[in-house]
Amino acid sequence: QLSNPPILALAPLRVSLEIFHRAGMQRLREKSIALTAYLETLVREHLGDFIDIATPREPERRGCQLSLRVKAGRDAGRALFDYLGERGIIGDWREPDTIRIAPAPLYNRHIDCLRFVQATKDWVGHAKA
Repeated sequence: QLSNPPILALAPLRVSLEIFHRAGMQRLREKSIALTAYLETLVREHLGDFIDIATPREPERRGCQLSLRVKAGRDAGRALFDYLGERGIIGDWREPDTIRIAPAPLYNRHIDCLRFVQATKDWVGHAKA
């Protein structure tokens, strides 16, 4: 909505577009599908007793994120979200009760998915204690 956007605001955008161009959208999408599938597998195998996945299973129906709901309810979900944030795991809280975790292919790795699962398991252990 600006006829002349500020040049200093455009400089980081230009650099980011160059990074995306070098990485290649096809390769980024392939990594996105692989990372999100890996995260889904980890959640189902290790956290399925505590967390439901609301996101469709089919890669073509989702982006690089999973919408998660803690089975114990909204307050437990919010507590987990805050716990993760305190440990440097950045997600997105969506009212009323959803945590979105998005392994972004440009800068996340498989180890980041493992960190999320381990931190969640630690939270479950603390919540039970």
